[in-house]
Amino acid sequence: MRRLRNVKIVATLGPASSDYETIRALFEAGADVFRLNMSHGNHDTHRANHGIIRRIEAETGRPIAILADLQGPKLRVGVFAYGEADLSDGAAFRFDLDPAEGGEDRVCLPHPEIFAALEPGSSLLVNDGKIRMTVNDCGPDFANCTVTTGGTISNRKGVNVPDVVLPLAALSDKDRADLEFACEMGVDWLALSFVQRPEDVIEARDLARGRAAILSKIEKPAAVRAYAEILEVSDGIMVARGDLGVELPVHSVPPIQKRLVRGARAAAKPVIVATQMLESMIESPMPTRAEVSDVATAIYEGADAVMLSAESAAGRYPVEAVTTMDSVAQSVESDPTYREVIEASRRANRQTVADAIVSAAREIAETTNISAICCYSQSGKTISLVARERPRVPIIALSPLPETLRRQSLTWGVHAVLCEDVSRFKMAVVNAARAAREFGFAEKTDLIVVTAGVPFNVPGTTNILRVAPCDERLIFRSEPE
Repeated sequence: MRRLRNVKIVATLGPASSDYETIRALFEAGADVFRLNMSHGNHDTHRANHGIIRRIEAETGRPIAILADLQGPKLRVGVFAYGEADLSDGAAFRFDLDPAEGGEDRVCLPHPEIFAALEPGSSLLVNDGKIRMTVNDCGPDFANCTVTTGGTISNRKGVNVPDVVLPLAALSDKDRADLEFACEMGVDWLALSFVQRPEDVIEARDLARGRAAILSKIEKPAAVRAYAEILEVSDGIMVARGDLGVELPVHSVPPIQKRLVRGARAAAKPVIVATQMLESMIESPMPTRAEVSDVATAIYEGADAVMLSAESAAGRYPVEAVTTMDSVAQSVESDPTYREVIEASRRANRQTVADAIVSAAREIAETTNISAICCYSQSGKTISLVARERPRVPIIALSPLPETLRRQSLTWGVHAVLCEDVSRFKMAVVNAARAAREFGFAEKTDLIVVTAGVPFNVPGTTNILRVAPCDERLIFRSEPE
């Protein structure tokens, strides 16, 4: 099965999409990656969905990536005597550690780590930022605030603290258990919530022990400020615009999104743009024009993937949402302006032999009659470098390792093909020619570019580029051993 677009689609599974028929329909509609949201459901549900995805993968012969999204610490207020309280603008309100039921003047905030980090002038946001407060004075067990934006506050609503770095690890006890479960089950990516500093990512990587790649969700102002350091230790990035829009002014999110996408692309690491992309399709079979434009903007920016959350997990039209996203992507990528924008944002990054090889592969492909760039890779690094170039021709990723191909299913433009292990470059070229023909990327009379590293089975050794015919007889006649 060959997709007619380069950007990938991530579909979240949930109550509306937890059976074989629906998951198969989502895949056929265009989903490349399936997200298991560990904030909802239980291990039995996620294990069942994992099994369905792997069954579909076996039936279709197409590597499919599975992403487990860890919940992260949840900061919530306590309970109120009457279930809720109305707060007026300008009113005084106190948070403390007293577990007694709250009222119109106070409530328990059972998180001493928040009080430890607060300073006078800090902001506290409740219920996705609908209620906003400014801290007047604070101590190790209290914060006296002024309500700047009032409203109804109710039991166990979430709290955001945008101005400070909280002394909290990104992984709660639940997250650690979920991480181990997901890795043992065999997911390909772990999405890490509540990232504030690179050390959060390093901790998750140590726990994963190479069993899954680590994708950092950028959803807090502290993560935006430390983005370069977080990106360096991450395998991928998710632009989690929902939480960013709560903790930062909403008008600042679009330029931040653009910077995050460009940074990840320059580092040759996949980046997902997520949250509320087709939100209205939870209830409607048709998206709004603004939502379509939002998806298109992410694609024009060069994102590797766009993601559906509640639209596919709990909405009434999960398959239609994927179909819509697929149609938008194909429309954008067929626009000549798309290529102009993508190529104008390409950065020259040629610090290593591998950088030079993949850059040359793209230039050869775009200046001569080349049908595809074929990358033979063990670790997937070469594939990511080729994708960073955003070439005009298809990228065929070949590897004998299913886990490498599954992870690369999140990467822009990659068509993953499982092939036999080889010890000679000639056979890598033969495999590439066969794959190009089998999946309709080339005919026997066409030429392809093949990149690989010699000696084989040594990650990070990309050092060879060959322009080769798709006719195997010519390969055996002309290629060296």
